[in-house]
Amino acid sequence: MRCTRWRRVPLNLVREPRESFAAECVDRAVQCQLSAHGDGEHYGLLYDLGEYGTALWLRWREGTDVGLIVLPDCPVVAPGLDGEGCCLFADHPEQHTWEDTLEEVSCPS
Repeated sequence: MRCTRWRRVPLNLVREPRESFAAECVDRAVQCQLSAHGDGEHYGLLYDLGEYGTALWLRWREGTDVGLIVLPDCPVVAPGLDGEGCCLFADHPEQHTWEDTLEEVSCPS
């Protein structure tokens, strides 16, 4: 299950991807993409840099300033022939995105 924390992107930080990376569309709010966790750092994907194997992330802690950070993509893929790639950054904490599974819901008989 993904973290439920969201953060508005300050206007001055929205300008940087547009100017530095020619990003046409930058979200004004992002959700933390890590697995559910309490305190600590949160990371919201702001812009995928594509062919460079990196992405621009908004990083924040509750009650503190926010900042931008360019991080390399996580190289790990799920086991099996059709292994899905992880959508986070290299050396991220918690689980890979393909490991986050929804809880099974039991149906009454």
